[in-house]
Amino acid sequence: MTTQTLNFPVPNVLGSLENYIQAVNRFPMLSAEQEHELAVRFRDQEDLEAARQLILSHLRLVVAIARGYLGYGLPHADLIQEGNIGLMKAVKRYDPERGVRLVSFAVHWIKAEIHEFVLKNWRLVKVATTKAQRKLFFNLRSMKTGSSSLSASEVEAMAKTLNVNQSDVREMETRLYGQDMALEGSMDDDDDAFAPIAYLAAVDAEPTQHIEAAEREKLASVGLSQALGSLDARSRHIIEARWLNEENPATLHELAAVYSISAERVRQVEAKALQKLKAVLTV
Repeated sequence: MTTQTLNFPVPNVLGSLENYIQAVNRFPMLSAEQEHELAVRFRDQEDLEAARQLILSHLRLVVAIARGYLGYGLPHADLIQEGNIGLMKAVKRYDPERGVRLVSFAVHWIKAEIHEFVLKNWRLVKVATTKAQRKLFFNLRSMKTGSSSLSASEVEAMAKTLNVNQSDVREMETRLYGQDMALEGSMDDDDDAFAPIAYLAAVDAEPTQHIEAAEREKLASVGLSQALGSLDARSRHIIEARWLNEENPATLHELAAVYSISAERVRQVEAKALQKLKAVLTV
């Protein structure tokens, strides 16, 4: 069978996730020769039909990989969708001349996309941001057995295996298994209960914060007014038109027309005025 005669029947209406999985499992698998021919066509001729056949023949791989992430409580369909994005990125970057099958190359891209999705959506507060934290996040979930806290010996063993500090393992365990808490209480809370919203006041809600902010704004306004007063009329107008008119700042050419000078001369006057303002404001 050649790639020209491959048939990838896609139902018009899949209806459910089960129907989708059944459909992708019916797509034919590609031989090494067929895969190479399609990849070359896509690379050299940007043949989108060839790319389509490469993607459809590997959708079952995405389903299998996504199934391994169901323990995070995220919808299987969403995991598959993100994995499909990774598969498309893999097809786009795949080099058929390296002697590696697409299935081996695509695994990395599929997992990377699913990892990113899990970290963004599994918890309201991100549990892992750096590359090292992400690696620890997924390894810790797979290595830990049971729901109890890790013992000192388990922490030491995991830290040694993953080549990280024991403190990093402890911190990630706390992030991983900590519970999200609602900021506002539920309607059926009793009178004695109160949610974090009741006692987590914003720092800027204190009267002293408002007073300090108002004083800073006043000083900044007075200081700017005094600094502008040190400029000649033309320089002040250029600065006000260029920097203090937020709705419709003037261009160099517009001001050049007003003063019958070149735009470059306006820029020079502006630069000199800004330098003088900076000197006055920093005194």
